Amino acid sequence: MKTKRFIWGFTLLLFNVSSLISQEILISQKEVLKKVSEQNISLKISEQDYKKAKADFNHTKSVFLPSITVSHTGFSTTNPLMVFGSKLNQEILTSADFNPTLLNNPKKTQNFTTKIEIQQPLINLDGFYQRKAAKFKMLATSLKSERKSEYLSFEVKKTYMQLQLAYKGVGVFEKALETAKSNKQIAENNFKHGYLQQIDILNVNVRITEVKSQLQAAMSNVKNISNYLSFMMNDNSNVFYKPKDSLTLTTTIIGTNNISESRSDIKAMRLVYDAYKTMNKADKMSFLPRLNAFGSYELHDNNLFRGNANGYLIGAQLTWNLFDGFKRFGKTQKSKAAFDKAKLEYKQYVSKSNLELNRTKRQLLEAKDKLHLKSLEVQQSKESLRIRRNRFKEGLEKTSDLLIAETKYAQKQLEYYQTIFEHNLAQAYLEFLTKE
Repeated sequence: MKTKRFIWGFTLLLFNVSSLISQEILISQKEVLKKVSEQNISLKISEQDYKKAKADFNHTKSVFLPSITVSHTGFSTTNPLMVFGSKLNQEILTSADFNPTLLNNPKKTQNFTTKIEIQQPLINLDGFYQRKAAKFKMLATSLKSERKSEYLSFEVKKTYMQLQLAYKGVGVFEKALETAKSNKQIAENNFKHGYLQQIDILNVNVRITEVKSQLQAAMSNVKNISNYLSFMMNDNSNVFYKPKDSLTLTTTIIGTNNISESRSDIKAMRLVYDAYKTMNKADKMSFLPRLNAFGSYELHDNNLFRGNANGYLIGAQLTWNLFDGFKRFGKTQKSKAAFDKAKLEYKQYVSKSNLELNRTKRQLLEAKDKLHLKSLEVQQSKESLRIRRNRFKEGLEKTSDLLIAETKYAQKQLEYYQTIFEHNLAQAYLEFLTKE
């Protein structure tokens, strides 16, 4: 029964491996970057944020452009004052209409008015500054979208390197499985000659089962990373990607400069700070008077959609709201606090970015030094495994020591590839932080 279960489990594992291979799609980092830039939903959301900020900026054009409205009103009345005024507007007033009896008890009168009104802002200083603040906000949103695109590029590089590392892990465990099976044959041969006991055979089988489990976990990791790549590319097809190029060490470049203030996200923070500063000025300007021009043209008649009588009105109005119950004072204080907060956040963001840069530089140097040690460990563990395996063939080595050497060699290979990944990731993140 145990033998059947073992065969069934092994068959299932082979099926999973063949299923993975049959659905593999080779893809390069450039292809992923291209698809992400074209299809990523997060970038599309950023585009909508920019359009929204642009619409807010266009809304402020009202500080320059006129407001024009057209209306058509009709009514019927016996109100003395409305009757007299309607006839006067319709230019049909006669001397008989001044009869006191008719003035006090007029007949029903209809009036239809077509009116065109124009209001033109002339001097609204607070509106000018509000428009300037809206422009800062629009530019900041554009730069934030640019930085998000740069971050997604870094995220693609990171995920692609994770996929490379995952396939390295699959390769390590596949070789480890071959080695374990080969050692099992040697162990069975030694068992026949009386060099080993049954417990040694069981330990070898446990090692094979352990490697199979690790291989399956490594393949599951490949699937998970592939799914995340599909998510970033907005691709719903359930496929598994394989990198066209293997995980290799990238060139180490460590600069000495600090974070550039021309970086898109830092420029965006600066523009947000400028926007709050300008909004505070706008609130202060609301204490000053406003000058607006206005005009209207009217058509009157006692019949619908006719206008035998007409007239116009044109003028200008200077308004000064001297006190509105402390509303403007409170609004100005609030915008001043928001401006001070944005100023502090800008300084904090730059300082934190420099802190992150220094940390990444140290990580890159540590990974570079660590690589040499890990490379030596791989060579040493490989040689140790070779010697113990040769001794095991001759019946001179314990099974437990051989299994430990096998495990250690696989572990050191994984640690070496992990160090390469950490080095390349730190290099990519350093480039992301220092991008201008």
